[in-house]
Amino acid sequence: MPHRPLTVSGVEVTPLCDAVGPMGPALSRPSAEMFAGSGLPDEPWVLHFHCYLVRDAADRLTLVDTGVGAADSPASSWAPVPGTLAAELAAVGVAPAEIGTVVLTHLHSDHVSGAVAGGRPLFENAQHVVQRAELDAVGGPVLDEVVSVIKGQLHVVEGDAEAAPGVRVHLAPGHTPGHQIVRVGEVALTGDLVHHPVQVDDPSIRYLYDDDPETAARSRAEVLAALKAERAILATSHFSEPFVRL
Repeated sequence: MPHRPLTVSGVEVTPLCDAVGPMGPALSRPSAEMFAGSGLPDEPWVLHFHCYLVRDAADRLTLVDTGVGAADSPASSWAPVPGTLAAELAAVGVAPAEIGTVVLTHLHSDHVSGAVAGGRPLFENAQHVVQRAELDAVGGPVLDEVVSVIKGQLHVVEGDAEAAPGVRVHLAPGHTPGHQIVRVGEVALTGDLVHHPVQVDDPSIRYLYDDDPETAARSRAEVLAALKAERAILATSHFSEPFVRL
């Protein structure tokens, strides 16, 4: 079942837990290697794969990220598939066709594979917001099996932009070239800006699978500093508890 929603300034943000589990052998490494300098014990890292449903006062629906997808999705080589996003949406009374906007924080398989079901777009009436730099860099199964399927629904932006009324995206590169976070009032939906709570306390701790670790650390430090100054609320992708109050 979905986590409890958070309502800010009349906008409801509901975390949808698409999957829970460790990385598969293709990517799994000891935590001390995954987050160098963190001092984490070498125990399996269990990830929670959160997507978020945003419902504004006019009942418009925005979905942030689409999860790991089906059992044979591009994420299946390493993530705990199949995802349960459709069931999570059904549990809050939402059909995929009701979603008007999908924001893709980046084009990694665990954030986008659920956009497609049976070779067709799952969110048939939604524009899918993605950064130009991200689209230019994507390849492999995500390009072939996801992006090519939803290409007619892509809304490509560059830098900061309005994705939907009251929903803005902000470029925060490093994890990927076009990684973006999403702002809804005082809530920041952070995508993979942070992967583990240790990075909230120390943004300099790097993640093994950041495309550009130096740029990612700089983005993380700058964004978190600004959010802490605002006393914002983080809505994270992979923490066990989705919301973190700064």
